[in-house]
Parts: sequence; structure tokens; C-alpha cells
Amino acid sequence: MEAIIEATIQVLLCEGKDGLTTNKVARRAGVSVGTLYQYFPNKSSLLQAALRNHLDCVYGAVVTACERHHGDQLQVMCDGLITDFLKAKFERIDMSLTLYRIHDDLEGAAIVQTMCRQSTETIAAMLRSSSEKLATDADAAASMLFGAMAGASRRTLESEDPNKARLTLERELRVMIAAYFEALKIS
Repeated sequence: MEAIIEATIQVLLCEGKDGLTTNKVARRAGVSVGTLYQYFPNKSSLLQAALRNHLDCVYGAVVTACERHHGDQLQVMCDGLITDFLKAKFERIDMSLTLYRIHDDLEGAAIVQTMCRQSTETIAAMLRSSSEKLATDADAAASMLFGAMAGASRRTLESEDPNKARLTLERELRVMIAAYFEALKIS
């Protein structure tokens, strides 16, 4: 399945959504079309699997950062989370951009919403573990934090030079999130 998903991404990147066919994916993956159909009944299921795979990597980065920073101070938590999230989003810029462009066509909103909900819950649990207490609900703070990271990263990925803009994004996102959490801390 991994080979088929990777082949889907490669064909998608080379030929676009309209040029992607199950035959091309099977050939690129080195499997028969019949084998491909055992796992993926159609083009849409291939694209959804590629989207899920990408979002699983991003969610995995969120989980890893939250586990690593459990019990830390809020600033350390946020810095670690921002670093790991952006690393996952920018690891394969071409894939991230391509999946942004097609996810609405895939009924991908439900897939994205699930990952956002899981990420927000994971981040909220990390925030609750801090010895620094917040003047707001951890779920609301987590939603704001994740929304800021997701929105800003998408805008940067869609910029003219995402690699160059990433450094600015990371710096400015840290400042914004630090100010937000500083304002929410109970002294």
C-alpha cells in the first residue's frame, strides 16, 4: 500500500489530478491494476489515501512534540510544537501544495477536520500538563494555536518562495504565539 500511495503522489505531482489514472499509478508502483484495485477501488480513494498519509505525518509530528514537551513551560511547549509542525508541513512542499489544491475535490474536508480535531485534543492535553495555568480553557487555546500554525503555514506554502518565507514564518509565529500565551497566563 505504501508503494501505491507514493506512486499516487508521484503521478499527481507529474501529471496533476486530471492526468492521474489507476493504470499510471499501478505502473509507477510496479503492481498490476488488479492488485491496486484490491486496496483502492477508484481514483478518488487513491487521492484520499494520499491526503490521509500526509495528514498522518503532520499529526504524528504534533503527537511527538506534545509527548516530548508534556509538563514543560508553555513557551517551551509552543516552540517545540511549532518547530515539529512546520518541519512536517515543509518536508515535501510540492506534496503539501498539491494536496491543498485538490483536497476539496476529494471530500477531503472530513479527513482534514478529523486531523484538526485530533491535533487540537492532543495539544490541549499537553497545555493542561504545564505548571503554568491559563486564564482560558485549554481546548480553546489549543484550537487557536493549531489554527495559527495551520493557516500561516498554508499561506507560506502558497507564497512565491516557501523555503525562504519559512524562516520568517517560524520567527513571527513564535512571537505571536508567545504573546498570546503570555497574555493568557495566570500570574
